[in-house]
Amino acid sequence: MLHTFVAYVEDLPGVLTRVASLFRRLNINISSLTVGRSEREGLSRLTLVCEASEVAGHRIRASLFKLENIVDVDDIAKAPNVTRELALIKVAATPRNRAQIFDLVEVFRARIVDLTSESLMIEMTGVESKIEGLIEVLREDDGRILEICRSGKMTMRRGHHTSSVLKAMGKAPDESSLQEDVTEDAAEANADVEPA
Repeated sequence: MLHTFVAYVEDLPGVLTRVASLFRRLNINISSLTVGRSEREGLSRLTLVCEASEVAGHRIRASLFKLENIVDVDDIAKAPNVTRELALIKVAATPRNRAQIFDLVEVFRARIVDLTSESLMIEMTGVESKIEGLIEVLREDDGRILEICRSGKMTMRRGHHTSSVLKAMGKAPDESSLQEDVTEDAAEANADVEPA
């Protein structure tokens, strides 16, 4: 069973080491890990994906929550969510096969971000299966792929949802102010639309 844990962690040295050590002790492999600044000052958002049983998933979540410097943990694998991954793929390209690669990039709705006389770099954002599909097609020609860099999964719940712990700590935004922001954004968006 696939678990996607989203954790808010304090921006302090050693926090990531504690998380990795926890998974090592539980003998569970992390298949994807991304971390970056969150909307809260002093807190980073960590997204971690692993394969484990349901019981082990509950144990992981509880163990993560007990770790020092972790403010909130949620397993959102079963919740409606939006998941994306970023991939940079450098491929060998000559004037002879360049047009073929450009066509392939268009089919997968990726884009070329760098071009040299012997290679080009493809940037692709999307779900994991879509990125795997592009890589699989590129691998049909041996030696075409020179290098791959992938971000790991970034996941967010759909809809208006914020952490209950952050709310209790007073770090979550006030919902009434959010509603006002949404209304203002919608009004601005409508103002930008030209009449038909």
